Amino acid sequence: MNPAQHPYAFLALYLVVAAAFPFILLSVTWLWAWLLQPGKPNAVKNATYECGLEAQGPGRIQFKAHYYLYAILFLIFDVEVLFLLPFAVAVSGLPAGALFAMLVFVLLLAEGLVWVWQRRLLEWK
Repeated sequence: MNPAQHPYAFLALYLVVAAAFPFILLSVTWLWAWLLQPGKPNAVKNATYECGLEAQGPGRIQFKAHYYLYAILFLIFDVEVLFLLPFAVAVSGLPAGALFAMLVFVLLLAEGLVWVWQRRLLEWK
């Protein structure tokens, strides 16, 4: 029997290529970096560059994470409400299992809201 006609020959070739592909990419990347990498770091190379202007003051800006927390909570509850819309449209034609699944979904949504409320994450600080 010819090895090319073996029923598992394609699968073996696929596994060899799949195993070799990441190593080939990594070696090409390493070779590229080794050949084209600039010289050792120095003060000019490590200097902060901001639109051609010299950096002034610390680069760290302190901001309140509460704004992002409100945005994330809004997205979570907004997307979950969007999942309720198709159910509300088709509720009369769905079996009892779908009603039970949506009840579990709504209870998890309510549990999340209670958790957020207990942690006082909805209070504006």
